[in-house]
Amino acid sequence: MFVDEAVIFVKGGNGGNGCVSFRREKYIPHGGPDGGNGGNGGDVILRVNDKIDTLLDITSRVKFIAESGAHGKGSTKRGKSGKDLTIDLPRGTVVKDKESGRVLKDMSTSEESIVIARGGRGGRGNKHFATSTNQVPRQAEKGKPGEERRLILELKLLADVGLIGMPNAGKSTLLSRLSAARPKIADYPFTTLQPQLGIVELENYKRFVVADIPGLIEGAHGGIGLGDEFLRHIERTKLLVHLLDMSPLATKKPSEAYHIVRNELKQYNLKLVEKTEIVIANKMDLLDPETADECIQILEKEISKTVQPVSMVTGQNLGVLLIKIANALNEIQTQSNTPVMVSN
Repeated sequence: MFVDEAVIFVKGGNGGNGCVSFRREKYIPHGGPDGGNGGNGGDVILRVNDKIDTLLDITSRVKFIAESGAHGKGSTKRGKSGKDLTIDLPRGTVVKDKESGRVLKDMSTSEESIVIARGGRGGRGNKHFATSTNQVPRQAEKGKPGEERRLILELKLLADVGLIGMPNAGKSTLLSRLSAARPKIADYPFTTLQPQLGIVELENYKRFVVADIPGLIEGAHGGIGLGDEFLRHIERTKLLVHLLDMSPLATKKPSEAYHIVRNELKQYNLKLVEKTEIVIANKMDLLDPETADECIQILEKEISKTVQPVSMVTGQNLGVLLIKIANALNEIQTQSNTPVMVSN
């Protein structure tokens, strides 16, 4: 199961109370105060763990509370500090404060960590309150409570290429043809009910990561169909590969399907439509060879984009498409001067 959102409660451990104690030993009539400090509460720490790829383990538990510090003791013995509580998260998790909606941290780097709820400080024992005018202090501090907050965890897939398009456009098939991924594939809409990742191997040990985003329909940004929960995964991709169904049996005209998906991206986040996009005309094997070229030309005029014709069944132009994707990623890397996952 792929789980990409969770709401949890986190709380740092409470600090231990300071101790009120007086030294009592034979032959020492004026031993004085010797109450020790309480221990500090443990912190709640969020940490990226690359071995985890969903938030499923997080959803099985609602509250995460770190260990509290022990109370202070006599003979100036300090209470033991509480143990920190570490929560492992998959890379790509965005941490938000539930009350304000503010983004607290974007956990996008391997082994990255952050203290999200600090433990309370331990209270001071009565030894700390002894002065020349108050030699027998009978007060001590209580430990401070740990920080607490409710968090929204949103997982956004980290992929170089995002496959987008209407349901049954052929995204899962393309992912399986380009990579080692084996997503479920069938001849009905909404075959893909959760995002799928695949790694595409190139020459010279280079590779890039592709994400198959479940089919988008009109109104997806508002939660219609599979909803907008998958749109967030497109935000992190560097390149969009937009698949259009050229089959005569397609439920929508290719140009109409293109504009529907583009509008959903725009409604969700205007920056999505600014991403580099490669448009693919899929299922070309189902068109009459004599009119196929004319269909592509008409489509290019209707959407004002260059279109790459392919066929997942016959493998037509898949090699050309792969080169086109790799070149586009390299160009994006050159322009932004930031690493793309096309690496050795």
